[in-house]
Formats: sequence, structure tokens, C-alpha cells
Amino acid sequence: MNRRHRTAAWLLDAIAVTLALGFLFLAGRSTWMGAKGILAEHLIARAFAAHVQDGEVHRPWSWADVHPVASLEVPRLGVRRYVLTGASGSSLAFGVGHLDGTSPPNSDGNCVLTGHRDTRFAFLEELRVGDELILTSRRESRAWVVEALAIVDDTEIDLLEETSSRLLTLMTCYPFHGLTPGPQRFVVWCRPRNGAGFDFGAEDSNFAGNRLDMVPPWNNG
Repeated sequence: MNRRHRTAAWLLDAIAVTLALGFLFLAGRSTWMGAKGILAEHLIARAFAAHVQDGEVHRPWSWADVHPVASLEVPRLGVRRYVLTGASGSSLAFGVGHLDGTSPPNSDGNCVLTGHRDTRFAFLEELRVGDELILTSRRESRAWVVEALAIVDDTEIDLLEETSSRLLTLMTCYPFHGLTPGPQRFVVWCRPRNGAGFDFGAEDSNFAGNRLDMVPPWNNG
């Protein structure tokens, strides 16, 4: 084998080793991130169970700046998510965030929950009108029903307004598979299982299957 061939063979070997090391690094990183997520979920679940039992604030780990206040389940989809205080990066990294300034979970008024479209709230894309959700808080476990779904502009601050009746609002970025942040939001409105439905008003509704592009359901004026 001449010198040129030996050099080419050495370069190929070096490239193969580099690729192998890179693969092992990425695989190890992926495994670590997966294990970290599983551990965080376990710690959050334990903290929430303690909160339900005594009503006190229980941080999932000592340096956490958020704590769980509710859990959200969708029986049809087999989904369970924990709701953390606020909508900060920490909250959305490990769960669903309860937007500050909105009503507490299962209380009178408008409770707004938000999450990332590609992780904790990716399942919103699969929701349909009539689906049941179970929201468990310190005070009670309540069944909610999906009343409407909408795609709205992110300037629609009416989504955060208080309401006289109980309302559960779920919100995430849209489109679901977008690669960059956009100006639209996907919103799901839910009413209590045994509560009265919202009067959307035919003049404000534009149904397309189970998706509704419209103003918020309490603002039909």
C-alpha cells in the first residue's frame, strides 16, 4: 500500500472513530435527558401527592422555584400532566404552567393553563369537542368537557379575562409542528361536566369539523 492509500485509510478510520464517538455522546446525552425527565416526573408526582394531603407547598426538589398545584388527565388519550405554578421556563420545562393572575384550578372564574406544543401540550392537537378532562387540585377532582377549540392571534388578550362562571382554558403555540415561534395560539375551552355550556352565538362561530375559529366563548357581543 503506497503512502497515499495509507493516508486515505487513516483518514477514513479517523472519521469512523469520530462518528462513533459522536454517536455514543449523543446516545448518552439522550439517555441522560430521558432519565432526568423520568426522575423529575416522579419527584413532581410525589410533591403533588403531599400537597393534596396537607395543602402545603411542596417543591419537587430543594432548588425548584415552582411547585405542583394540580394534575390534568385525558382518559381517552391516556394522558396525565402535572400543573406547576406560573408559566416560566422552569414550569414549562417540566410540566404544564398555571398562568399567574388567572383563577386557581377548579375555582370560579377562568383558569388558564399553558404548555409547549411539542412536549406537554402536544396532545391538544388530538382533542375533540366532547372529550372529558379530569382536573385534580387540592380542593377537588373535577370532570371537564371540551366545549370548543380555536386558532387565535397571540394578541387576543380576552383569552385571559376573568369570567363569572367556571372556565378551563388550555393554550399552546400554533402550528403544532412549526419550527419557529409564530403569532398564533391554539386554544381549548372546557366547561365543568355538570355545568351549563357556553352560548357561542351563530354570528360569531365558524365551525370547521371540531375546530372553531372565533372570539372567546364568553365574548359574544
